[in-house]
Amino acid sequence: MRCFVIAARELKVAFDSPIAWVIWGVVPAATAAFFFVLGSFFDQGIASMRGWFALMPFLLVVIAPALTMRMWAEEIRSGTFELLRTMPFTVFDLVVGKFLAAFGLLAIALCFSAATPISISLLGELDWGPVFAAYFGTLLLGAASVACGLFCSAFTRNQVVAWLLGVALLTICNLFASAAMAEAMPPSLGRIFLHLDFGVRFAGMTRGVLPLEDILFFLSVSAFFLSWNGMLLQRRRWS
Repeated sequence: MRCFVIAARELKVAFDSPIAWVIWGVVPAATAAFFFVLGSFFDQGIASMRGWFALMPFLLVVIAPALTMRMWAEEIRSGTFELLRTMPFTVFDLVVGKFLAAFGLLAIALCFSAATPISISLLGELDWGPVFAAYFGTLLLGAASVACGLFCSAFTRNQVVAWLLGVALLTICNLFASAAMAEAMPPSLGRIFLHLDFGVRFAGMTRGVLPLEDILFFLSVSAFFLSWNGMLLQRRRWS
């Protein structure tokens, strides 16, 4: 499929730039530092990664927009988006190709974090079933976060602005639960906000539980923002 051509192009650019390498180093180092040094892992006395996975919604607020900020903004700024329009690629090819590349970069970063569960298994008896399930849930959360970041990147030609928009959108997606707890919030609207909160949806996955409802939620969010990304590009294409 032609979307894989776009994905390969983006991955090549990422490998040639320092951003991807920095993120691949930051994700394992930062999560391990917060988990082992600043967290309560040693106080609990249990070989569990629940605390580590609990960091993922907050980490992805920063990391996902960093992976996606240049993907559309740089194309628009440099004028290569106009060149892509003349090539035999559909909007679907472009959007899915960019998404696969950013998602692949995130998956590589998570692979580099494998040192954390290996270290925990050396300290105690780690149940690997919930760990693998939680990693799968992290990929679902990451897919939704990457889709949000790509959507924001298509709004502007400035990478910093694209990153700020992505951080703002993902922050909102993780604050719905806080808004639902407000005294002035109507109960019916509060329940809707709770169902939309990324952190609430991901909380069960940190225990290794993968409810079908939550899986479909993250897949739907990814499809929603990728669809709007395509419509935004289509509008720009014909403007």
